[in-house]
Parts: sequence; C-alpha cells; structure tokens
Amino acid sequence: MSGNTFGHLFAVTNFGESHGPAIGCVIDGCPPGLALTEADMQRDLDRRRPGTSRHVTQRNEPDAVEILSGVYEGRTTGTPICLLIKNTDQRSKDYGNILETFRPGHADYTYLHKYGLRDPRGGGRSSARMTAPMVAAGAVAKKWLAEQHGIAFLGCMTQVGEQVVPFESWAHVPNNPFFAPVADVSALEAYMDALRKSGDSCGARIRVVATGMPVGLGQPLFEKLDADIAYAMMGINAVKGVEIGAGFASIAQRGTTHGDALTPQGFGGNNAGGVLGGISTGQDLEVSIAIKPTSSIITPRESIDVTGQSTQVVTKGRHDPCVGIRATPIAEAMLALVVMEYVLQHRAQCGDVRVNAPRIPASR
Repeated sequence: MSGNTFGHLFAVTNFGESHGPAIGCVIDGCPPGLALTEADMQRDLDRRRPGTSRHVTQRNEPDAVEILSGVYEGRTTGTPICLLIKNTDQRSKDYGNILETFRPGHADYTYLHKYGLRDPRGGGRSSARMTAPMVAAGAVAKKWLAEQHGIAFLGCMTQVGEQVVPFESWAHVPNNPFFAPVADVSALEAYMDALRKSGDSCGARIRVVATGMPVGLGQPLFEKLDADIAYAMMGINAVKGVEIGAGFASIAQRGTTHGDALTPQGFGGNNAGGVLGGISTGQDLEVSIAIKPTSSIITPRESIDVTGQSTQVVTKGRHDPCVGIRATPIAEAMLALVVMEYVLQHRAQCGDVRVNAPRIPASR
C-alpha cells in the first residue's frame, strides 16, 4: 500500500527526502556470493549526480554511497543490503516562498490533498533526487546479471526539446554531459544555454537497451516483461511516455513489415523490442521514454494558494532546465531491476535461463 518498494524477489525499498539528512534503499533478495563494494555502484551514481555540467542543477551532491549491511568480507550474504547516501548541499530556504502555494506541474497539490501535509523542501519524496538510490540498486543488479548471464545495459539521449539527436556510436555517450551518441554536441550546448537564459525548460527522449538477453523471461498473462518495463519506466520522475520496440511508429507500419521475420540466421528485425507475448525473444530489449519539461522554472506562472486564491508562483532554487539530461543512468537502472526480477522468477519456476535463441546483430 505504501508504494515505496519495487520488485518482489529482488525488492528495493526506497527511503528519505530530498532535503532530509540522507536518502537510500534496502535491497532484499540479492543472491549471496556477489563481490560488491561501494565502487561498483559509485560509477553509475556519478553519472546521475547533480552539478556535473552547466546544463544541469548546480546542487553539489557527491552522492557517495555507503553499504551498511548485507555484505561481509566483500561479498553479499543474501541478507538485506542497506545503502545510504547522505544529503550534503540542501538549501531549504529556497522553498520558503512555496509553503502556502502550489507549483504548476509539481506534486505539491496532490501530496497535500492525499496526506493532509507535505514537505515542500525540494519536493520531499516527489523529488527526482529519490532516483539516486534506485541507480545504486540497479548497479547491483547490473553486476550480477553481467557476471551470471552476460547481460549488459546501454542508454543514450535521442532527443532534447526540438533537437533530434542522430545515433552515431555508443562510444560517444560517456564523452559528453548529454549522454548523446554523437561526437559533436555543440548544437545541444547552444540550445541548452539559450533555454536556460530564457528561464524556460524542455523535455527529452531517452533510449535504453539490454543486450545479451536470454529467451523466455516473462509470465503471461499479467506479468508480461514489457508490461513491467513500462511500469518501471513510468515510475521514474517526469516520465510521460514509454515505447517498446517500434512503439507508436508501429501505427503507421503494415503487418508485412512490423512482424519480425524469423530465419535460420535469426530475426529479420526487432520491431517487437525483444518481447513477444510478454516473453523475451533473446533479442535486445529496446525501450524509449519521454520525459516532460522541468516544472521548476523561474518564469512566473499562474497558480493558487492553499486557500484556493489566485496567485503567481516563481520557483527559486537550483534546477535542471531539462531533467532528461541526467535520466539515462536512471532508465538503465530501472531496466536492470526489471530484468533481474524476471531472471530470478524464471530460475524459480524453470531453472536457470538459457542463452540459446537465434540472434540478430546488436541494435543500431
């Protein structure tokens, strides 16, 4: 009922608030024997953390993760793993002017009406800061899946605002602050600089892929792999759309082209995004998400106060002009958590997964 736990066999319970002393999670169900240190999670946390470029919020959080339990002599014990990330750069005074008002596009209105009170500091539980513990948990899942089954996860930005980002190579993604798969990001930098100066914000499209997938993950009818992927992605702050494979482009496709032909050499395409009938095909999982424009902007907007009276709201503080810029490692983590859950489900019902499907070359 509380809605703070993701997964069942690999269950991640998220805790904390944006401006509280710390945030973190408890992972219950991690298999024993996995070699695990803070460094295994810190790389992905560093990719997500704020303050890494002029194009994101300048809140300067190191996001240093601590392992409090569940690991002995460098290996997981099979017991709950508690991960803690201290908040060190809160500026709660920036939110003093919204104590009695509602920010358009934020959860202020819904939280107050649901619970009867709310934490206005940085959005409290509704803050995108709460994605950091999920990135840490996803890193644990990534490591186990890579070592046990050779499954890997890749992500990139394919659009920011009106700017469509063509795909050149995965090799470019780590080399720029946008996670863009292109060598030259000067146009994206100029676009974001102009957007920030105008006091406005924009959305983004993120693509995430799982490679090395086995065949057979997923449970018909109501625990389909693609259904839980969509559920996980919609749980990420600011996500308003999810596509699997061809997604909405399949509307304009014909059945003669959308259905992925099978040949002795493998599948002829991947419009299905690696899932048929809710079960993995062994092809790459292909997922795209749409992220809305950042709601916290300095441009005055019409709203109401807690008494229902008309007012204007200006959101102060340090905010991302595009929250999608830091969303790539978050989407990777959530996809990893879904795959981890389904690998463990398959192992419980059918034994270890087998990598024996006809393969096609890696996705674009």
